[in-house]
Amino acid sequence: MPNLYRQFIDLQSPKPLEVGTVAFVLNGVATVDLPGGGRLQARGVAQAGQRVFVRDGAIEGEAPNLTYIEGEV
Repeated sequence: MPNLYRQFIDLQSPKPLEVGTVAFVLNGVATVDLPGGGRLQARGVAQAGQRVFVRDGAIEGEAPNLTYIEGEV
Protein backbone atom coordinates (compact mmCIF):
# COMPACT_ATOMS: atom_id res chain seq x y z
CA MET A 1 0.00 0.00 0.00
CA PRO A 2 1.53 3.37 -1.00
CA ASN A 3 2.22 6.05 1.59
CA LEU A 4 -0.07 8.91 0.52
CA TYR A 5 1.64 11.47 2.75
CA ARG A 6 5.05 10.67 1.24
CA GLN A 7 3.59 10.99 -2.27
CA PHE A 8 2.11 14.38 -1.34
CA ILE A 9 5.45 15.65 0.07
CA ASP A 10 7.26 14.46 -3.08
CA LEU A 11 4.93 16.68 -5.19
CA GLN A 12 6.09 19.83 -3.41
CA SER A 13 9.17 21.66 -4.61
CA PRO A 14 12.25 21.48 -2.38
CA LYS A 15 13.12 24.47 -0.23
CA PRO A 16 15.56 26.81 -2.04
CA LEU A 17 19.09 27.40 -0.81
CA GLU A 18 19.61 31.14 -0.33
CA VAL A 19 22.71 33.17 0.44
CA GLY A 20 22.90 36.39 2.41
CA THR A 21 24.83 38.51 4.86
CA VAL A 22 24.11 38.36 8.59
CA ALA A 23 22.97 41.79 9.81
CA PHE A 24 22.84 40.87 13.51
CA VAL A 25 22.30 37.93 15.85
CA LEU A 26 19.99 37.97 18.87
CA ASN A 27 19.39 34.93 21.13
CA GLY A 28 20.64 32.44 18.52
CA VAL A 29 18.48 33.85 15.71
CA ALA A 30 20.31 35.63 12.90
CA THR A 31 18.71 38.30 10.74
CA VAL A 32 20.02 37.80 7.21
CA ASP A 33 19.98 40.43 4.44
CA LEU A 34 19.43 38.91 1.00
CA PRO A 35 21.03 40.35 -2.18
CA GLY A 36 17.67 41.32 -3.70
CA GLY A 37 16.78 43.51 -0.71
CA GLY A 38 14.83 40.97 1.34
CA ARG A 39 15.46 40.04 4.94
CA LEU A 40 14.83 36.80 6.78
CA GLN A 41 15.50 35.21 10.15
CA ALA A 42 17.31 31.91 10.57
CA ARG A 43 18.45 29.71 13.44
CA GLY A 44 22.08 28.76 13.72
CA VAL A 45 25.57 29.89 14.60
CA ALA A 46 26.78 33.00 12.77
CA GLN A 47 28.38 36.38 13.36
CA ALA A 48 27.37 39.81 12.11
CA GLY A 49 28.83 40.52 8.66
CA GLN A 50 29.30 36.84 7.81
CA ARG A 51 27.97 35.42 4.50
CA VAL A 52 25.86 32.31 5.07
CA PHE A 53 23.78 29.71 3.24
CA VAL A 54 20.17 29.52 4.53
CA ARG A 55 17.49 26.94 3.80
CA ASP A 56 14.07 26.67 5.43
CA GLY A 57 14.91 28.98 8.34
CA ALA A 58 18.20 27.32 9.27
CA ILE A 59 21.78 28.39 8.59
CA GLU A 60 23.50 25.56 6.71
CA GLY A 61 27.01 26.99 6.67
CA GLU A 62 29.34 29.77 5.69
CA ALA A 63 29.14 31.07 2.10
CA PRO A 64 32.09 32.43 0.10
CA ASN A 65 32.32 36.21 -0.01
CA LEU A 66 31.81 36.78 -3.76
CA THR A 67 30.56 39.80 -5.70
CA TYR A 68 26.82 39.65 -6.48
CA ILE A 69 25.98 40.15 -10.16
CA GLU A 70 22.44 40.12 -11.53
CA GLY A 71 21.61 39.63 -15.20
CA GLU A 72 18.50 39.26 -17.33
CA VAL A 73 18.03 36.37 -19.69
